[in-house]
Amino acid sequence: MGSKKPLLRKIAEKVYGPDFAEKIWKRIEIIGDIAVIRVPFNLKPEDLKPLGEAILNEIKYVKSVWAGLPGVSGEYRLRKFVHLAGEKRSETIYREHKCVFKIDITKAYISPRLNYEHMRVAKLVRPGEVVTNMFAGVGLFSIIIAKYSNPRLVYSIDINPDAYNYMVENIKLNNVEDKVIPFLGDAAKIIEEKLVNTSDRVLMPLPELALEYLPYAIKALRDQKGFIHVYVHVKAIRGEDPLLLAEKLVVDRISELGYNAKVLFKRKVRMVGPRKYQIVVDVHVNSS
Repeated sequence: MGSKKPLLRKIAEKVYGPDFAEKIWKRIEIIGDIAVIRVPFNLKPEDLKPLGEAILNEIKYVKSVWAGLPGVSGEYRLRKFVHLAGEKRSETIYREHKCVFKIDITKAYISPRLNYEHMRVAKLVRPGEVVTNMFAGVGLFSIIIAKYSNPRLVYSIDINPDAYNYMVENIKLNNVEDKVIPFLGDAAKIIEEKLVNTSDRVLMPLPELALEYLPYAIKALRDQKGFIHVYVHVKAIRGEDPLLLAEKLVVDRISELGYNAKVLFKRKVRMVGPRKYQIVVDVHVNSS
């Protein structure tokens, strides 16, 4: 995505002029051959049609442009989309870190802005580890870990049937059937029934559920001791440090559950709204 940013800014400036372009160009994501423009709260999707047409004209490999409406909804936490230009097709092939992922943007969540996190976490996984990914989507974290980190197994869970079906296909596309074990269902139930005391590391890349599902993440850890990557949303008023707010949320929640948490790392993943941040907190949990 980095190499595309100057071009996206230039396209937006042609359509809207420099002032408005500065607000909109960073809201464009290229997923395979589909461009997604995240709609600001003060605009309607149709306001972005000229930008959609310009993207099609300037970036030849982009074949379809969609507007992503603000917020996510429903049990599967999906964004709603409106077609703007090009082919009315929402399925594509997305490539990241030499892995390939089939995805329908209207049926399962994906964001190229997590590119750095996918590889950062993969590099932390030690050879022979068993990893549980509680909210796996179409399998990006799980498959990239399997490709780059030599884990023994990655248990890869998602409740969305469409995301699960794409995950199964992506596991085959990337030849990691021997490493990634997919599960369809609620992560809490899957862990309770099949994965208690199995894992060295747990991923929780769904901020809306991370704090609520922490008890199940700890149950998945072998002897309730190991690494958890917790993604949370925090809102920070002026003068507050969102990293410290996120750390306190995670450590206090783990303490409530009767465990100790040593914070190993924390970082701002991205902004998700005015003064609202997605933060990842890496912790090591133990009971003593």
